[in-house]
Amino acid sequence: MEKIKVIIIDDEPLARKIISGFLAGEADIDLCGECENGFDAMKMISATQPDLLFLDIQMPKVDGFELLEVMPPGPEVIFTTAYDQYAIRAFENNAVDYLLKPFSRERFLQALEKARQRMPAGRREGLKAMQQQLDESRTDLRRVVARVGSKIHVIPVESICYVEAQDDYVMIHSTAGNFLKEKTMKYFEQALPQEDFLRIHRSCILNLQYLQSVEAYAKDTHLAILKSGEKLKVSAEGYKRLRERLS
Repeated sequence: MEKIKVIIIDDEPLARKIISGFLAGEADIDLCGECENGFDAMKMISATQPDLLFLDIQMPKVDGFELLEVMPPGPEVIFTTAYDQYAIRAFENNAVDYLLKPFSRERFLQALEKARQRMPAGRREGLKAMQQQLDESRTDLRRVVARVGSKIHVIPVESICYVEAQDDYVMIHSTAGNFLKEKTMKYFEQALPQEDFLRIHRSCILNLQYLQSVEAYAKDTHLAILKSGEKLKVSAEGYKRLRERLS
């Protein structure tokens, strides 16, 4: 029998104990490990390539939705949380199920059976669909999570100087360093706080808090001079938007 590899991710020890206890009697389950935060979870996911996650939503440092955003495609997800306000968002994001704490063993096993029915076909597609739904629903971005190897970096949006298009990715230039992320410029243009960020070029979104001055460069083109000394091209349309914003 090919076993289902499972990871439990929850910051509450009692919650992890209950889930692991419910899983103990299931012959087709291989419990790879337990994690109390998203940082440790990312490392364990990379190392074990699990089939299924029992994932809490409200966790310190990195919440469940943010972890999903940077996870490699693969595992199905069953959310476990004490807060029912996340239920609609969880199902919109293609979760297998949503367990509201405290849940019974019977309810838990129903969710587990749903996960079994979705394996092995469609696991990668499921997570990709979930990540896409997260992108489309995010309109209040206050921090960005980026993955480098198995390590997660949390980047407050106020530390982002600008976002630059790079083929199918974007490069986030921040005071803490530069991070490549598999997102679109359209996503960041819609999700970043409108009061601070402005698209000054088709390939650049600028945080106006880091703008020092604007200089003429060539016909219909200007340069945005940042406080760091960096220079960014401003298109004719971007300059128009910039003048309107600054006025």
